[in-house]
Amino acid sequence: MKAWAVLLVLLVANLASALGLIALKHEGRQLFIELERVARQHDEYQVDWSRLQIELAWLGESGRIEQQAASRLDMHPPEVIGVLVAEHE
Repeated sequence: MKAWAVLLVLLVANLASALGLIALKHEGRQLFIELERVARQHDEYQVDWSRLQIELAWLGESGRIEQQAASRLDMHPPEVIGVLVAEHE
């Protein structure tokens, strides 16, 4: 009778460890799927960031700024530039 009890305990322990292994494998697969999704999202964000950096550089070009100032705001650089020097006593 004692041998049957030990065998039953070992069988239950074996089943429990098999179920635990199955649960852990499933969780590992789910986490890997999530990791791949986040990696793709990261890549998309990197592409967006690069595009925004290029756009920012393009918007900040001085020639473009001067052109926009002249066409939209009717601004022009002064024709004569003078320097005033104040004398101190």
